[in-house]
Amino acid sequence: MRIGFVRIVGALAAVAALTSAGCGRPTTTDSAGNGGERTGTVGISMPTKSSERWVADGNNMAEQFKSLGYTPDLQYGDDVVQNQVSQIENMITKGVKVLVIAPIDSSSLTNTLQRAADAKIPVVSYDRLIRGTPNVDYYATFDNFKVGVLQATYIVDRLGVAQGKGPFNIELFAGSPDDNNATFFFNGAMSVLKPYLDSGKLVVKSGQTSFDQVATLRWDGGLAQSRMDNLLSRAYTTGRVDAVLSPYDGISLGVISALKSSGYGTPTNPLPIVTGQDAELASVKSIIAGEQTQTVFKDTRELAKAAVQMADSLLTGGKPEVNDTTTYDNGVKVVPAFLLQPVSVDASNYQKVLIDSGYYKPGQLT
Repeated sequence: MRIGFVRIVGALAAVAALTSAGCGRPTTTDSAGNGGERTGTVGISMPTKSSERWVADGNNMAEQFKSLGYTPDLQYGDDVVQNQVSQIENMITKGVKVLVIAPIDSSSLTNTLQRAADAKIPVVSYDRLIRGTPNVDYYATFDNFKVGVLQATYIVDRLGVAQGKGPFNIELFAGSPDDNNATFFFNGAMSVLKPYLDSGKLVVKSGQTSFDQVATLRWDGGLAQSRMDNLLSRAYTTGRVDAVLSPYDGISLGVISALKSSGYGTPTNPLPIVTGQDAELASVKSIIAGEQTQTVFKDTRELAKAAVQMADSLLTGGKPEVNDTTTYDNGVKVVPAFLLQPVSVDASNYQKVLIDSGYYKPGQLT
């Protein structure tokens, strides 16, 4: 049902059995205190509460750490880099045993994490890779390249371009340039779309095809809406948009708002295919209503499990489970990672993937 569930459960069982060889910084094997007992405070730094997925991520980790016996210190940076820096520095001063961080700006924490290293506090990078520092021990994330592949493949399949249909008009959106994941999503999508762009089966009428041209700072749906408004007024005085590559649900809803304001969403002028990511509640409702077309589901419960097992292993003398030791180079080191598998969701399978799995209750989607 949920791709990656069995692998994570197995990984957790395997990690539980590993109690001998330490991993990470040599001094972390007894840093939980009292010979590896599960005590002390763990710092959890999340980027923002404005996206429901980060609230879910933070709460899932806090609950799991608490169930093991740790005291979670969960903080949100409100998408302000200095807020996150100050919060992490305060956690270091308080003497947290480990830091789990989803950075707002992937390259803004170099000096702060040097302080963590000096205090012998290990660091787990969560979902977004922390860049430009050797002081990050492990990385828990999804297969981010595959996210983009799933989004683009959905567009290609729905339009039928692989079967010779077309040409179709498509516009591209990407995530925030300060988020390492954004380039993985975009590159994954372009690995699928580029042959059809080159052949003319897919046409970007705006001409904006590079990451720098289509990036959306801080994943802001309002910025995406404004850009879509501009694209429609400049490039679509004739013709229509057939598909929009959107990397994230918040961007997708902004795009759809712009499209509807321009007359899309009627029986004679239906909305284009619009992808997304994170299966946020508003977007799932939009999919059910026939507006947003697709999203990529990343089960934050399983990602939280992966991050918690990494942190717990570091604090109790175990060896964190990883399945990728080559992909995630942060500019200073290759960070060992555990990758989970994302799942494409649309109107045909949201019940099975999101409701039957218990991620959402049926009443939440009505």
